[in-house]
Amino acid sequence: MPGQFKGNKSYLPTKPCVACGKPMAWRKAWEKNWESVKYCSDKCRKQGAAKKPSSLKS
Repeated sequence: MPGQFKGNKSYLPTKPCVACGKPMAWRKAWEKNWESVKYCSDKCRKQGAAKKPSSLKS
């Protein structure tokens, strides 16, 4: 994301958490590693991708 974001946050990129499936919005703290962010929280990180919701299973 080039520059500072000031305005409507609905335009920020989002992606689903691999553990719970909840959408995660881009954060300034994730600017340098957004591609590698997989989990929305420490709880989901500890769970890992082992317990996926049925809507995300292939």
